[in-house]
Amino acid sequence: MPIDIVILAAGQGSRMRSRRPKVLHPLAGRPMVRHVIDAALQAFEAPRLHVVVGHGADQVKAALDGLPINFVDQHEQRGTGHAVAQTLEQLGDGPVLVLYGDVPLIQPQTLEALVERVGERQMALLTVQLAHPHGYGRILRDDRGRAIAIVEQKDASPEQQAIGECNTGLLAASGAQFKRWLPALSSDNAQGEYYLTDVIAMAAAEGVEVATTEPASASEVQGVNDRTQLAALERLYQSREAERLMREGVSLADPKRIDVRGDVTVGQDVFIDINVIFEGRVVLEDEVVIGPNCVIRDSVLRRGAVVKANSHLEGVELGEESDCGPFARLRPGTRLAAGAHVGNFVETKNATLGEGVKAGHLSYLGDSVIGRGSNIGAGTITCNYDGANKHQTHIGDNVFVGSNSALVAPVTIGDGATIAAGSTITREVKDDELAIGRSRQVAKQGWQRPVKKPKK
Repeated sequence: MPIDIVILAAGQGSRMRSRRPKVLHPLAGRPMVRHVIDAALQAFEAPRLHVVVGHGADQVKAALDGLPINFVDQHEQRGTGHAVAQTLEQLGDGPVLVLYGDVPLIQPQTLEALVERVGERQMALLTVQLAHPHGYGRILRDDRGRAIAIVEQKDASPEQQAIGECNTGLLAASGAQFKRWLPALSSDNAQGEYYLTDVIAMAAAEGVEVATTEPASASEVQGVNDRTQLAALERLYQSREAERLMREGVSLADPKRIDVRGDVTVGQDVFIDINVIFEGRVVLEDEVVIGPNCVIRDSVLRRGAVVKANSHLEGVELGEESDCGPFARLRPGTRLAAGAHVGNFVETKNATLGEGVKAGHLSYLGDSVIGRGSNIGAGTITCNYDGANKHQTHIGDNVFVGSNSALVAPVTIGDGATIAAGSTITREVKDDELAIGRSRQVAKQGWQRPVKKPKK
């Protein structure tokens, strides 16, 4: 039976002090609500997603555009029960799971365990034991240990406030049950709101068992109300990612100084130095080494590839045993074949460097194809842009390009050719030719340097 997942994302989040809706503030490079959606999509096959929006609804819809989501507007924020009630017409009679867009660390296995407890005479509630439960709703149990109600902090007696078992807000029941209970909610409480948690007492009154389960870690159910809490969750997320990488075969110079803002797949015996940032989808094969202060986005690093300090890679592929840096910038479309080398202060874009190619210093290689074994001298530039269009430079195998050369595209340099240092090449160079494109050197005897005029 299909599962309906309701994600509450209508709150303003005034304590964030932001024009951006709270659920869109990023954690590990993605909006918090996207983490919740991703957990749901991992836990269940083809769930029906309903996102309740209110404050900044257009921004939330734009940020989640393209995902299989039914957006439901809550024009007036009157509590969590009121928010879920806005979805009743879209819900089936099967399992319904209620999540929160500002609780981003929830794990798929926790959601699975919660939904497994839903039945005709049973609903499910996620609870957590807290040493300092101030601000949380408390779980009330009868003398047989069954959950029978939740009391909010502001409505709780001193005895109830001493209870350490707390409500996380995450619960699941059948659509048929919600359709009975939500219309009967009352706003007769300290907040004047319709509490979703009141369905627990309704379930107990009907004889529906409230089955409880707990997350593996309390961090899974920590919500965000301000930027301080968001920063704390960021570090929890990064700590979890660091532990995962180390379990999978990565050595980290300092697990506290790495940021994963996407999906990183790793092989064995990978080494990552401090202050490295990963964004998007990154693949690190066996024995890859990454130096300090690097940013790597949407890239594949094959076995034994080395990225030296302070290098930026985006949309690139490094071949086996290739290396780049320090201070290299490899832009989208760059491909290094096995054993290729890109050195310090070299920038590439849409460039393919063949096996064993060396570009050691201070060069720009754009829209280029460079054959195996070629050497690109310091200061070489492929002049690929004419002010309107981009053009390609084709360099054959075993070519030697001398320092400070300008290769004006479109141009082709044949196999085994040599470009003299300081040349500007505008026409084809054939195989094994030496091309010299310099102005004739002129010497003037007795030349007097200009002198500064005296200040008035």
